[in-house]
Amino acid sequence: MKNNETICEITWIDKQKISNVKKMMKSEAIINHLSETFKVLGDATRVKILFALLIQELCVCEIADLLETTKSAISHQLRILRNTRLVKYRKEGKMVFYSLDDNHITNLFAEGLKHVEEK
Repeated sequence: MKNNETICEITWIDKQKISNVKKMMKSEAIINHLSETFKVLGDATRVKILFALLIQELCVCEIADLLETTKSAISHQLRILRNTRLVKYRKEGKMVFYSLDDNHITNLFAEGLKHVEEK
């Protein structure tokens, strides 16, 4: 495909469409937060952690064992996931268990999987 086949051959702007889209656009703060969320999802280790937590609540030790890495490395990744509200934790005695933050994260992850698994 030639580059000029993917762009308009004339300049035409429908002002009503632009106006409608502008009214529905989110604030810069929301757009930036969403962008940061997708950046966090751009790391394979974090995606593996999320996938594991989609299946089962796990502690740091279990995640480290599953991914064959150190507790320190997993703890670092979990901190990033917590800061973007993708995961949450709960303490039970001396144990700390992680899970996906809410159903929105479950749905986001499930939709992403559907998209990449489509043929």
